[in-house]
Amino acid sequence: MPHAQPADFVALNIAVLTVSDTRTRDNDTSGQFLADALQEAGHKLADRALLKDDIYAMRAQVSQWIADASVQVVLITGGTGFTGRDSTPEAMKPLFDKEVEGFGELFRHLSWEEIGTSTVQSRALAGLANRTLVACLPGSTGACRTGWERLLEPQLDARHKPCNFVGHLTL
Repeated sequence: MPHAQPADFVALNIAVLTVSDTRTRDNDTSGQFLADALQEAGHKLADRALLKDDIYAMRAQVSQWIADASVQVVLITGGTGFTGRDSTPEAMKPLFDKEVEGFGELFRHLSWEEIGTSTVQSRALAGLANRTLVACLPGSTGACRTGWERLLEPQLDARHKPCNFVGHLTL
């Protein structure tokens, strides 16, 4: 029996949100890494924003993107730790129709190889909201690199088998 041909690559529209009380557009290395990496992979940067760690401001911005049928993915960097103002998980979970439970688990497994037990302090998570993937990564550029290269880039490629997220997104 011949093997099925891989699907064609589908360029997705991806928005990037940096959550930080201290970073500016000039020193946002994590958001810049994600913006550059997604475009290098062949996707399109749909929008980019930087917000203070405020639950309602984050929800408002991400709600706007998930309501926009032209945005298929939202990548968030920052706000996933345990400091008093880290609130990305609390902001995003109510928006999810379904949580991608294995995302945080796999991210921490991959991160273990790089930072050891410190990975337990990451609350990385992802979910589907209105057929839009929302992935929340820690604020460090290294964590964004790990999340993008080892988890998100393959899962956002329609050719990745046996499964990927592209079929679950609004195209």
